[in-house]
Amino acid sequence: MKRKVLFVYNPISGSRRLIPVLPIIERFINTDLYDYSVISTDHKGHATELAREYADKKYDAVIAVGGDGTVNEVGCGLIGTNTAMGIIPCGSGNGMARHLGIPIDPFKAVKWLNKSIITDIDYGTINGHPFFCTCGVGFDATVSETFSNSGSRGVLTYMESILLNIANYKDELYKLSFDNSSETFESFIVTCANADQWGNNAFIAPTASMQDGLMDVVVIHPFTPLDAPLLAFQLFNKQLDKNEKVTIRKCRRLTITRQSDGPAHFDGDPIQLGKVIDIEMVPHGLKVLIPDKRRGI
Repeated sequence: MKRKVLFVYNPISGSRRLIPVLPIIERFINTDLYDYSVISTDHKGHATELAREYADKKYDAVIAVGGDGTVNEVGCGLIGTNTAMGIIPCGSGNGMARHLGIPIDPFKAVKWLNKSIITDIDYGTINGHPFFCTCGVGFDATVSETFSNSGSRGVLTYMESILLNIANYKDELYKLSFDNSSETFESFIVTCANADQWGNNAFIAPTASMQDGLMDVVVIHPFTPLDAPLLAFQLFNKQLDKNEKVTIRKCRRLTITRQSDGPAHFDGDPIQLGKVIDIEMVPHGLKVLIPDKRRGI
């Protein structure tokens, strides 16, 4: 029996929106295996609505064709269901796809679907909002806010957002209450990671797993311009945990207490939250399609 699959396509995702992804799907999806349809999103939250609707229709999978924001929306609609999420990455960072080993090239990503397997992964919540890759506060949340309001996407726009904020950014004091302990840090960034990276192979949490029921809480302490080159090198070489300016803790639940309301982010999307932020992991709450590496691409 064929598997019923819906492709949810975000036509404005990231820098890859000019790549003709839909013809690639039509040309290379295995129609002996899949009975599929495609729907394009036309408003924020539409992907979540579609994922819930087609999970209720007992579809086998809903495939997010877009960036991490689209992936987050589809995942939110499939939490706790028997419908698996797949990904054709077309965004700026594609953090979850990279963590799961899904090819970034859309042609290869469509072909892997024909040889995919289903596994269960964890997800997290930040003040009740689900996230699948990372969430946090600090400089990256400020950059996410600027990037979201920029009017364009892509790596260059994200780098511009960093440069616009870095000179005037002030480190903040955070109390972090873990499962059974608490610590207070002055921090540049506090990231809670389910996946090992933000995206673009920037490995913020080199040892993070999506199947251990825990988040990796990564604290980057204040640093000088002289420290920045080594931090950047280690970030992109999966060695950030070796830097003396970085502290990493693993836990299932975390409460962040800060001095004032302000920006936070989840899966790259900015959100305004209060002084107290509650974050929790939910083990094995989402089914996903991943490449069966035994069969190749």
